[in-house]
Amino acid sequence: MRLPHTRTSRRRVVGVLTASLLALGTAVPSAAAARDQDRQQPERTATSALPGGLALTPPMGFNNWNSTHCGPEFDESMVKGIADLFVAKGLKAAGYQYVNLDDCWALPARDADDKLVPDPVRFPHGIGAVADYVHAKGLKLGLYTSAGTKTCSSTGFPGALGHEYSDARQFAEWGIDYLKYDNCNNQGVDARQRYTTMRDALREATAATERPIVYSICEWGDNKPWEWAAGLGQLWRTTHDIQDKWSSMLAILKQNLPLAPYAGPGHWNDPDMLEVGNGGMTDTEYRTHFSMWSVMAAPLLIGTDLRKASPATLGVLTNADVIAVDQDPLGKQGTVVSSADGRWVVAKQMKDGSRAVALFNETNTPQRIATTAHAVGLPDADGYTLRDLWQHRNYNTAGTVAATVPAHGTVLVRISADRRWSANPPAAELSADAPLAVAGRPAALTSTVTDLGRTAAQHLSVSLTGPEGWQVSARSATYVRTLRAGGAHHTRWTVTAPPGTPTGTYGLTLTASYRSATGVRASGTLTVPASVVVPPPSGTSSLGDLPWMSATNGYGPVERNTSNGESAAGDGRPLTIGGVVYAKGLGTHAPSEIAYYTGKACTKVTADVGVDDEKGAKGTVSFEIWADGTEAASTGVLTNAMPAQRVTADVTGAQVVRLVVTNGGDNTDSDHGDWADARLTC
Repeated sequence: MRLPHTRTSRRRVVGVLTASLLALGTAVPSAAAARDQDRQQPERTATSALPGGLALTPPMGFNNWNSTHCGPEFDESMVKGIADLFVAKGLKAAGYQYVNLDDCWALPARDADDKLVPDPVRFPHGIGAVADYVHAKGLKLGLYTSAGTKTCSSTGFPGALGHEYSDARQFAEWGIDYLKYDNCNNQGVDARQRYTTMRDALREATAATERPIVYSICEWGDNKPWEWAAGLGQLWRTTHDIQDKWSSMLAILKQNLPLAPYAGPGHWNDPDMLEVGNGGMTDTEYRTHFSMWSVMAAPLLIGTDLRKASPATLGVLTNADVIAVDQDPLGKQGTVVSSADGRWVVAKQMKDGSRAVALFNETNTPQRIATTAHAVGLPDADGYTLRDLWQHRNYNTAGTVAATVPAHGTVLVRISADRRWSANPPAAELSADAPLAVAGRPAALTSTVTDLGRTAAQHLSVSLTGPEGWQVSARSATYVRTLRAGGAHHTRWTVTAPPGTPTGTYGLTLTASYRSATGVRASGTLTVPASVVVPPPSGTSSLGDLPWMSATNGYGPVERNTSNGESAAGDGRPLTIGGVVYAKGLGTHAPSEIAYYTGKACTKVTADVGVDDEKGAKGTVSFEIWADGTEAASTGVLTNAMPAQRVTADVTGAQVVRLVVTNGGDNTDSDHGDWADARLTC
């Protein structure tokens, strides 16, 4: 679960349990608690695992934390409503089973018998009654507690440390099917000891009640649980909490990808819950989130309030083709085939011999990403069947898997050495230049359709459309009777944005329609980003006053002439580096990228760069200036203890200049990078 209000609230109190409890003035444990402590024998080891057969595929379900935290809407009515929606919206049919309650379900104190007490306002009928309701729907109920004296919320509800056996028995008697066991207020007790004790408690409770409970170890990856937790629980967190933003999801994805050797049936790497539908990312980014969690064989725990979920959100969460990748019974986590320059290929071996292949674009611009059947582990074959798991269409390919993948997007396919490949139309790869257009002036682009199949594409027709009011004209052929296997067809176009069109990125739609040799119709589309730009002014200008083409930022928006405030636009403070205040510039939070159109008319970028002084900002940052695809200047790693560093870049002849800030490799949350007194000379 995520802690409210602060990013640094998971501080550990050092010391053994008994000494810590005495130092904190905690009451002497009750007889029940003492019995629990007596049962924590050191000779218990990871060899006595929980009953077999649990979580043979990654658990699928719901957890309320990402959408409600401890808010008043988290109550019995909500939980029952989620169970109802599982059935009504097809989520149960899609494979989702667990309706999980996170923190704040209990009262802040145990009762006279040292038992946990459900909050009577939130759960007036108790947890057992909620479990009965959920079970009656053919679903399962999950619960939360912490391997510490208190849970992770700011209120601090009772944790299970020292009460493992009585709490586990209570959970089983209530009918709990899933336990998320967090890591807060652990009093410095060894992680393996704490999580082993609860494993043994659940084992005993299961034996007594015949209630098997999936055990989710939420240890945040601090002690590398993937190396020791397979004998304890069915899944373990590999990272700290996810947040509903691209930078968080991306960082967690990168942390979890290398851990593929540790995952398998009944023991899964858990990169945290899904944020799909919570509003902090784009639809493209949410499809990437869902695709990559599935390729990584991650638990799929919905984190959005399903009572408010849009049809688009439900469409992502119930995509049967993608879920089948996650739930494949072979239980392999996908592995990285390549990752050059933010262009990722991740492949997952499937039980039927096929491979699920994710072409993932980490970058901020469309990228061509390609691989081959051989590279992802398939044998040589005359042809292959390729299924696009978001389009739900089958094609044939000679062995190449390739696509122009949108910024932050993922193309997810399943490829197999299928003897029936020829029954499918050939796969076609669409690509096009991304034009830079001054409003009212024609801009040129070239589109390409490439036949990747073993068979020809017949009667190929290509079209390009723009937003309302845009003029689009073809300057070469848009139709070809036969495009041979392996061949490419190019079409030249001009596009004109209406005069007065505001700067920004607009989508052009490229469509290719064709038939197979047997008459099967096929088509493909590609969104081509067209940037409306304004020529840079002559002379030297402050970049804080000029329009940019695009800007991405780690927290909140990039700020003009103030520091980054991490939230809404305009919440920054004066740009300050090393005690020096600057009136002009750009305030960012790593990772950040700002692109300016320079139209081959500019020669120089200068700035004073460094970590902003505000709020005692810490961490490390690196600054880079790119002229088109060439790095023109960089600073190396800077810290908040260093004064501003002057950076100058020669950008002569560049169409686009990009200002990039990275976090210097430490992944802290306070990487405020200022481009102070940033100037462009044209």
